[in-house]
Amino acid sequence: MSKYNIVASTEESTVVAEYTPNYYVRSPKYQSEADLEREFIYLLTSQGYEHLKTSNEAELISNLRAQLELLNNFCFAEGEWQKFFTECIANSNEGIVEKTRKIQDDHIQILKRDDGTTKNIYLLDKKNIHNNRLQVINQYEEPDGTHEARYDVTILVNGLPLVHVELKRRGVAVREAFNQIDRYQRDSFWASSGLFEYVQIFVISNGTHTKYYSNTTRNAHIRERSGREQRGSKRTSNSFEFTNFWADASNKNYS
Repeated sequence: MSKYNIVASTEESTVVAEYTPNYYVRSPKYQSEADLEREFIYLLTSQGYEHLKTSNEAELISNLRAQLELLNNFCFAEGEWQKFFTECIANSNEGIVEKTRKIQDDHIQILKRDDGTTKNIYLLDKKNIHNNRLQVINQYEEPDGTHEARYDVTILVNGLPLVHVELKRRGVAVREAFNQIDRYQRDSFWASSGLFEYVQIFVISNGTHTKYYSNTTRNAHIRERSGREQRGSKRTSNSFEFTNFWADASNKNYS
């Protein structure tokens, strides 16, 4: 059994000073992107994630309602749900910044019920994290953006897409997955009800290298700063430099 020098430990997480992965023999044969996706989903489901086979927004919204009802032990009346969804979850006046604030700080929303009373609706249970339900979807289709899109793998927390993963087959630079997400952010995450603007973390992988980064407006700040510093010049780089490998205290990458 492996022993780790524990830096900090809580009921929810453990931080170790150094991590030694359990290496296994990789298959020498060609692995397609679809194979990598299936393997990744298998790993998630083996850890308790539910594989939800949904590929369109109507099914995604229906599942979101069901998951919030389970979390809150409450059933929405039809009118209550429609009002709560359009005003609190998919408000057309809100973008990434507002939705991120909602997840980080305002995860308890107020429902105005048909009988005039109010009820607190939790989007997340941050005190008892094991009450939150984890699901994974893949090949989700978004037809209403600037261009039609089909997303690789998304992790739902209580029905909300909070982690999005883009995969490329082995041998393809992991930056290509980053560029794919960059296009989705520009062309389609905002489309329809804009639920994919709730994503907090992006993960990019080619099966050999895996990196992650947060869904922030840092890229806009970079462009603004660059515009001030380099008037008249064309900026060719983007926020790929802010992506991170998972690493331990010795800065040893996990992948």
